Amino acid sequence: MQRQKILINGERLRNQLELFANYGRTENNGVTRLSLSQEDRAVRDYFCDCCKELGMSIAVDDMGCIYATLKGIEQQPPILLGSHLDTVKKGGRFDGVLGVAAGLEVVRTLVENNIKPRVPITIVNFTNEEGARFEPSMMASGVLSGKFEKSIMLKKTDTAGITFEEALQATGYAGEAKNRLKEATAFLELHIEQGPILEKENITIGVVECVVGMVCYEIEVTGESNHAGTTPMGMRKDALFATNNLISEICQRLGAIDDELVYTIGRVNVFPNIHTVIPNKVVFTLEARHKNPDMISSVEEVIQGLPQSIAKADCEVKAVKLWDRDTVWFDKDTCNALEQSAESLGYSHKRMVSGAGHDAQFIASLVPTAMLFVPSVNGKSHCEEELTAWEDCEKGVNVLLDTVLALLAN
Repeated sequence: MQRQKILINGERLRNQLELFANYGRTENNGVTRLSLSQEDRAVRDYFCDCCKELGMSIAVDDMGCIYATLKGIEQQPPILLGSHLDTVKKGGRFDGVLGVAAGLEVVRTLVENNIKPRVPITIVNFTNEEGARFEPSMMASGVLSGKFEKSIMLKKTDTAGITFEEALQATGYAGEAKNRLKEATAFLELHIEQGPILEKENITIGVVECVVGMVCYEIEVTGESNHAGTTPMGMRKDALFATNNLISEICQRLGAIDDELVYTIGRVNVFPNIHTVIPNKVVFTLEARHKNPDMISSVEEVIQGLPQSIAKADCEVKAVKLWDRDTVWFDKDTCNALEQSAESLGYSHKRMVSGAGHDAQFIASLVPTAMLFVPSVNGKSHCEEELTAWEDCEKGVNVLLDTVLALLAN
């Protein structure tokens, strides 16, 4: 027997997103809601009130993650929905919060249709996904999955010297370790793409297969300082000129590896940074991302060959790996379920990868996990101009709801 299609209330979803945006809304219609700030505490209180109105129970773990659960008929691991409520400074109205609002709308739709779920439905708000106040990003999900050590994370400080532990205690959301996520039937995270691909290809739904692996190096080029006006060009050991040539060679060689490889030189420091002095040192970062570990290995081969490339400039180069991460592949069956729901609803869709990090990549080591993307207008995110069409938000949540119903029917 074919399952009846039930759709969410798009207008209600839009109103919910705008209500969330009131907590930290900026003059240019963005949002500043740093983790464990006053704005974050207020939006947490509001989120909990919304859940209680739906008859959901609330639990909070020792990292401040909130779990709101709609009771199921059977005592089985829950279907987990959600994302995060914190933002970067002057961020947008959709990043993270769309996943939480989507969970609320799914539960509201079930309640108003008198659908009692076979297994519990839990909406989660992960603490400090952005890392904009306390580094690193995805802090709480990293602790839950064993990627980060809790004792170290609690001591992380913001620019004012306040520790994560102090801020957590101040919000009143320091819960108990026994409430941590341990098991779930599935975790589904709806998120804006934060990139231009879906919009450019005029596709509504992205079924995310993985979060790509990456590597980040710090490269130091050392020369000699001297007077900028009295040292002939042929007698200089200019670290900045050498770096300029080196970067050109890096881009040429990395560009030849694979079309899907992305690479960035994001930070450059020049010393002594005085206009009358020849630079004696340049330090810059180089990061690269790709789903295939062989491509990342090729990047590292290029980096390891840099000392030979720069020898002719009479400067020294040293490359130190800062960190890396492996590609995280999401659960195939859960990805298939999302894809089937998009197909059944008649929405255009494609399989894709995520170049950005998300809580789902850590939670994937605990429970079957998959992500869903909806388009970002002009590919913009982490800025006040961030926008996703309301219709696309609605369609994304419809796919989420349909997938939940499919999982409940199994």
